[in-house]
Amino acid sequence: MDAYDIFKKLTKGLNIRRTDSAARKVGTAHFQEAASDVKLEVKQEPLKKADRPKDDPITLLSSLRKQGSEEPRGKKRKLLDEEQLQKKKLLLEQEEVNHYRNIHNITVVGRKVPAPARTFSDLKVKESTIENLRKCGYEDPTPIQKQAMPIMLQGRHLLACAPTGSGKTAAFLVPIIEALKEPQKQGFRALILCPTRELASQTQRECVRLSEGIGFRIHIIGKVNKALTQYGAKSNKKYDILITTPNRLCFLLKQDPPAIQLSNVQWLVIDEADKLFEEGSRSFRDQLDQILQACSSSDRKVAMFSATHTPVVAKWCVHNMPGLLRVTVGQRNAATDTVDQKLQFVGSEQGKLIAMRDLIRQGISPPVLIFVQSKERAQQLFNELIYDGIMVDAIHADRTQTQRDNVVKCFREGKIWVLICTELMARGIDFKGVNLVVNYDFPPSTISYVHRIGRAGRAGRTGKAVTFFTQDDTPLLRSVAHVLKESGCDVPEYLLAIKKKNKKAIKEVARRAPTRDEITTVPIYDRLKGGKKQKFREIAKRMKAAKQSNPKKMVKKSLQQRTKTKQVGEKKLKREKKKKPASKQKTR
Repeated sequence: MDAYDIFKKLTKGLNIRRTDSAARKVGTAHFQEAASDVKLEVKQEPLKKADRPKDDPITLLSSLRKQGSEEPRGKKRKLLDEEQLQKKKLLLEQEEVNHYRNIHNITVVGRKVPAPARTFSDLKVKESTIENLRKCGYEDPTPIQKQAMPIMLQGRHLLACAPTGSGKTAAFLVPIIEALKEPQKQGFRALILCPTRELASQTQRECVRLSEGIGFRIHIIGKVNKALTQYGAKSNKKYDILITTPNRLCFLLKQDPPAIQLSNVQWLVIDEADKLFEEGSRSFRDQLDQILQACSSSDRKVAMFSATHTPVVAKWCVHNMPGLLRVTVGQRNAATDTVDQKLQFVGSEQGKLIAMRDLIRQGISPPVLIFVQSKERAQQLFNELIYDGIMVDAIHADRTQTQRDNVVKCFREGKIWVLICTELMARGIDFKGVNLVVNYDFPPSTISYVHRIGRAGRAGRTGKAVTFFTQDDTPLLRSVAHVLKESGCDVPEYLLAIKKKNKKAIKEVARRAPTRDEITTVPIYDRLKGGKKQKFREIAKRMKAAKQSNPKKMVKKSLQQRTKTKQVGEKKLKREKKKKPASKQKTR
């Protein structure tokens, strides 16, 4: 808007007449004279009703309108229906829920997923259960508990994956306790499967603590002979929850008639599911199919929990669990960031024992866990460390159940500082305050590595993990190094630059552990029994077996022997040539 428009607005309703033509003269010289002779007559006229100013003063935008034109009106907002308002409200709530999940690194796949619980009071469970949770040390729910508990309380199938020490046990025990409500004489209504007896007994203790005051009958299959008569058809079914391993349960189911009834099972929970689905002789997949057939209730729900994710488990769940919901906390198959991890090159098998004693000399803060690949090596390492002045013990499959229970009890009470174990103790066992985990023998897979170091740094605590490796461990070294990098640990560049190995080689290492030298500082001669000839024969046999097991070394040694024989033969020929002329002269 320019000055002319403003003037036009100000003089609206006025008539101005010019009485002299001198005002039309042009030129700077006559401008002042012409302006003095001009006389203006102002005639006032009444304003029309349409032209009367409103309460507001001059609005510059209104001058753009033509006189007499209708005032344009803005678009009216459409009033939303109740259904549309409800939809908008649900969208806003869903956005808030998604934001809350992103903050806690919770990923959910499935339809109609319930919102995560922010506090235990949001779960709508009994006050006694919330009090028991607080007695167990849970002030606020952990990320896996926030999402897994509401899903199980709705009676949905679940596949959950969360890091070690994140509270998975309480995540499935609380919904089971709430679903069963009170003790009843209907037999077992909940079944929890664990890969080891130690993990089963630990789960039983946790279940007793969380169900305190309710009076549930929680059983664990100890002696099989006793269980044959205890859970049979003649029993009065005074049971509620069963926690056991697959092999013992299948032994009872194979009896004719079956020594246990599982037809009333409402919840089947499989802890450490990826361990039960392992390939090879250690797999429990066939036993699991048999157990599922025995749990013939139409209301049966299945929940699987693990710290690592495997495609085999996910595929099985999709085919056998309708309406499945999948929950993942953090990154899949990643180690916890509360553990300071380190890879240490030790050169050879003899260097491992030197590195282990060097760690002890520098000072260790117990409790400490040491993992080896076999029960024979666990006993050998125990025989070496028992003389170093530390409280050490070993646990493996060759020991009886009472011995294993006593060892675990002493380790929890602090009577044992260092515990040597195999893969038996790498799954689910919760030792509070483990400060150091030593992988004396390299783990057979990245999943095994994640579970091993997960024994430290549990429930928000910090810990350390040291892994020894030699040149024989290169097939899996690159993948383990990437796990360290993802968890924020410093990794040398040469480890990340190692070439990828064939999948066949990696699978072969997972199936069969590499042959390693014995863990001992005693010479072979002193270890063998008998006389000198017998000892030397045994040593020769072992050397021959070692050559056959390593054909490449045999080829190298044979080539070296050939070169040596050639050199010796050439020397002999030279000597003979030198001696021949002298002998001829003598004969002449």
